[in-house]
Amino acid sequence: MVARMVVEIRSDGSRTIARGAAEDGATGEKVAIRIEGSTPLALALSMMKTMSAIPSLARTALKALRRGND
Repeated sequence: MVARMVVEIRSDGSRTIARGAAEDGATGEKVAIRIEGSTPLALALSMMKTMSAIPSLARTALKALRRGND
């Protein structure tokens, strides 16, 4: 396992919240994630910003995504 991320996304019509956890398979580092956005686009941008703030986890997640596209 390279990385594992579980995210639940909920919306009440006025805001969207993503909550979950991510784990780096190589180091065992675990991080709780809570991201809010007023629109799906705002949520996606906020999620990218959050992931870039966690360098090692972001690198691992990107590698896993790239492998999934092959």
